[in-house]
Amino acid sequence: MTMLKIIAMPTVDARAYQRGALDANGRMPERDISTGPGNPCRHCLETIEAGAEKLVLAYRPFEELQPYAELGPIFLHGRDCGRYDEYAGFPKMFQRWNTVLVRGYGSNNRIQYQAARHIPVDELEAQCAEMLTDPNVAYLHVRTSQYNCYQCRVERA
Repeated sequence: MTMLKIIAMPTVDARAYQRGALDANGRMPERDISTGPGNPCRHCLETIEAGAEKLVLAYRPFEELQPYAELGPIFLHGRDCGRYDEYAGFPKMFQRWNTVLVRGYGSNNRIQYQAARHIPVDELEAQCAEMLTDPNVAYLHVRTSQYNCYQCRVERA
């Protein structure tokens, strides 16, 4: 099976937001209290524990503006947290979902329509590895099936 890298939000971005940088909409991240399981941090890829401070902000997981550079809401710990290890496999927090949406992108950051699937979480690694065998797919985004919220990026190792 293909080795995969699971890529969380860069630490430089997480720290900037945690220290008050404006989000992708040019607004201050909202500070709130986590209710628990429905609040996944995009930096450590763990659930923000109930009662802990969380940030809610608009995030665009693309470097440049272009038609496919989607923007959406995400959660982030209100405190510093460690970045998820790219070689640790898929995070345990994904196990609480039945399916996720996985979408492939080309090296030009455009959606590759042949590489978009709702995938059962227990098949996630195998199907991501298979999707990345397509030479037109440079990387994948994992999103929630229900809300289409960005979770992480997946690349070949």
